[in-house]
Amino acid sequence: MRSKILVVDDEEDIRMSLIGILEDEGYEVSTCESGEEALRIMTREEVDVLFLDIWLTGRDGIDVLETVRREYSDVPVIMISGHGNIETAVQTIKMGAFDFIEKPLSLEKVVVAAKKALEFRGLQQENQDLRSRARSDYVEDISGRSRMVGNLRQQIDKVAPTDTWVLITGDNGTGKEIVARALHKKSRRSKRPMIAVNCAAIPEELIESVLFGHEKGAFTGADKSYPGRFELAHKGTLFLDEIGDMSLKTQAKILRLLEEQSFERVGGRKSLNVDVRLIAATNKDLLAEMRAGRFREDLYYRLNVFPLYVPSLRERGEDIPQLLEEFVQGQSAENGLPAVSFTDEALERIRRYPWPGNVRELKNFTERMLIMYPGQRIELGHLPPEIKETEDAERESRQVSYAADNEPRDFKQARAEFEKSFLEKKLAECQGNVSKLAELIGLERSYLHRKLKAYGINN
Repeated sequence: MRSKILVVDDEEDIRMSLIGILEDEGYEVSTCESGEEALRIMTREEVDVLFLDIWLTGRDGIDVLETVRREYSDVPVIMISGHGNIETAVQTIKMGAFDFIEKPLSLEKVVVAAKKALEFRGLQQENQDLRSRARSDYVEDISGRSRMVGNLRQQIDKVAPTDTWVLITGDNGTGKEIVARALHKKSRRSKRPMIAVNCAAIPEELIESVLFGHEKGAFTGADKSYPGRFELAHKGTLFLDEIGDMSLKTQAKILRLLEEQSFERVGGRKSLNVDVRLIAATNKDLLAEMRAGRFREDLYYRLNVFPLYVPSLRERGEDIPQLLEEFVQGQSAENGLPAVSFTDEALERIRRYPWPGNVRELKNFTERMLIMYPGQRIELGHLPPEIKETEDAERESRQVSYAADNEPRDFKQARAEFEKSFLEKKLAECQGNVSKLAELIGLERSYLHRKLKAYGINN
């Protein structure tokens, strides 16, 4: 596969000159005139190296460089300018540019800069792959000995070898993408790609182009045809994460594709056929989203052929010690830090903490402990306040529960009526969105669901 280079310059002669030089070297080259268009292209396409003019109309090259370094840190940026000087060169290099070349452009300098930038990107990717393999034992495995995790593994083993569509549900941070990758790895499509799309992270105006691709001239800046994620996943697996955040318009197009196994690119008329196994995931209650008119009922039943629920960490607290040990070993190797251990008292407090951020929060906590106390034995006093104070919070909760059990009946009834009225009002303000309500009033979503069900409140 040819390396992709994007050239950003408002002078046509410069763009054409760079196209000639770089295509002769075997690279695939795209060009545009503005920084704004360059950033739009980078949201849609994989770019290996960016040639960026400093003096652009609108957002200048230095401003664009800041954005690229922040959002696409693995893409080397070569700055070009006809007004270059030592101060400008030093400034851009300090900001993270890979190299700086002046106009008029020297063929030799352009070729050497592109080659070195691609070699650097290759080394970055190789390093990332090595790190990924070092931590694969704790990132890609579904760890735990609890009954719920055991059942989840059994379900994965049953459905993975088939082409059945799977809908994965569970709270944020529980590991839904890990489950999706396990399904792909154990499937007959494992030698083909698994393409993942985070539907919540892509702007509405770009989601159709990302999923279905586009033809040349379909919109401003579409200077060539581009395949979408469905095409790239042909004969493999497409993982649509956070599908509950997809607009109704895009849901309708997904439904048609699933029914007909064909689609058109944006701006195209030719029907394309694909063979894709679809795995979707969401942290939302799709039944509630359907009732609120935000998710199509027909699409839900298309996707929900084989449902898989990934339990939250608080539902499988007995797995925490094993997960903690695996995270310590994996992150210790990845970061080159000596491993830590935990006293029994600290481990017990960690186990009893509710972990609202689930496995992701536990992983982040482990990394923090490794950085702060490398090679040490973690005691109770080393733990963050929210974990260290878990016992006090539990004691207060038990006291409140005891007091509630001994309240006069009239008081209990009045409190229940107030609570029901409060929840109904706030749920209406959130337009029936239980996740939004849980965040607004500070309750765990599963606990809130039980409350709503107990009061007979339909969302």
